[in-house]
Amino acid sequence: MRSIPQIRRSPGHSTHRSRRVAAAAAAAAVAGALTLTACGGGDDDKGSGGTATRSAGADSVTLPKLDGATLEVAAVWTGAEQANFKKVLTEFEERTGAKVTFVPAQDPIINFLGSKIAGGAPPDVALLPQVGAVKQAVDKGWAKPVGPDAQAQLTKNYAQGWQDLGKVGGKQYAVYYKAANKSLVWYNTKVFENAGAKEPGTWKEFLDTARTVYDSGVTPVSVGGADGWTLTDWFENVYLSQAGPEKYDRLARHEIKWTDPSVKDALTTLAQLWGDKNLIAGGPDGALQTEFPASVTQTFTGGDQPKAGMVFEGDFVGVNIAETKARIGTDAKVFPFPAVGDKAPVVSGGDAAVVLKDSKAAQALLTFLASPDAATIQAKLGGYLSPNKNVAQSAYPNAVQRAIAKALVAAGDDFRFDMSDQAPQAFGGTPGKGEWKALQDFLKNPKDVAGTQAKLESDAAAAYKG
Repeated sequence: MRSIPQIRRSPGHSTHRSRRVAAAAAAAAVAGALTLTACGGGDDDKGSGGTATRSAGADSVTLPKLDGATLEVAAVWTGAEQANFKKVLTEFEERTGAKVTFVPAQDPIINFLGSKIAGGAPPDVALLPQVGAVKQAVDKGWAKPVGPDAQAQLTKNYAQGWQDLGKVGGKQYAVYYKAANKSLVWYNTKVFENAGAKEPGTWKEFLDTARTVYDSGVTPVSVGGADGWTLTDWFENVYLSQAGPEKYDRLARHEIKWTDPSVKDALTTLAQLWGDKNLIAGGPDGALQTEFPASVTQTFTGGDQPKAGMVFEGDFVGVNIAETKARIGTDAKVFPFPAVGDKAPVVSGGDAAVVLKDSKAAQALLTFLASPDAATIQAKLGGYLSPNKNVAQSAYPNAVQRAIAKALVAAGDDFRFDMSDQAPQAFGGTPGKGEWKALQDFLKNPKDVAGTQAKLESDAAAAYKG
């Protein structure tokens, strides 16, 4: 993720009606869970860097002996996220005898994989951060169906909705190993205390809180605008809450145009924040030069005078907070993305494992990734959220992350996924192009609502037609 958070709608989803009911239920669950944890004393754990070990006899899945087998696993993860996943792969090696090499991929990952496949050297398994990418991998004939052992783990450990997201044409091709709650705002508790600021519940209250923080001498909001995907997440949360889930689904499928008045409303709302240079760390120009990891760390470093008091993004922010001295639950707390309309939004995402070179070892790795064993290792390390319902909440290293995980599992089949990841990757998942570029341009010039809509529609029409 980018983590990813990030996901595309697939055939076999639950109905739109059940999704609408569940979006409200999930929002309530997240809000309730975070209220209980954000206000109380947090665990004295920074949320990363823990020791991920297992007790003897605790394995929930039996894996084959694979002595002599070699695997390459590709993903776009970097930094602590990559390091933590490598510990999961090490566990797989120890249990099977296989040798696994992690291959760093670049965005867009479909282009990266395409070059590898054209060169005759595809990785055995890839973690795809968009559902659209899963579908493309299947359509291109790259992805191989999930084997019976991995399917058994999916059936046992995953809600039907998460299984369906890994299907194309009714056949299972992917295992969602990593999930994300992308409707969270993390804040520096010292900044809030000094400003006398309170956690907001609505967009108006959010802007008021931001101005209160500004008046205290700290720039309120950090935006990682150098990474276009963070800006799509801002838009999606505003749009889902303001326009509602039905229009969200239709826009995600391009059944309505980006020139629709509902898109104008969402961009106009975003401009209330993005258009006020006093509210954005570094102003728009500074935000466009700030990558996502720095947008987090600059919020939680600098003592009483950090570069920003708040940063919006998913649960995976915990990985980056862990790179500072701040402790989640005490120095760093979180509240749900504020309600712009009647309901607070809940946008989710995820990374899916697919087999590109079918083998006993590759299928065994998918089986492992679909089990609680693999997810528990990374959960203990922090900055990670699993859709696997059989991962014990106690595996998460602090109360905030346990609450977020509980809310995700409680939502069952019902959630809304990252819209940009439902789009063709040319529109919703390519740096410097499509939605990422259009929203970066809009951050620089938030007055140009109509021009931004026209550019978004032009790029979307071309991508969906292609």
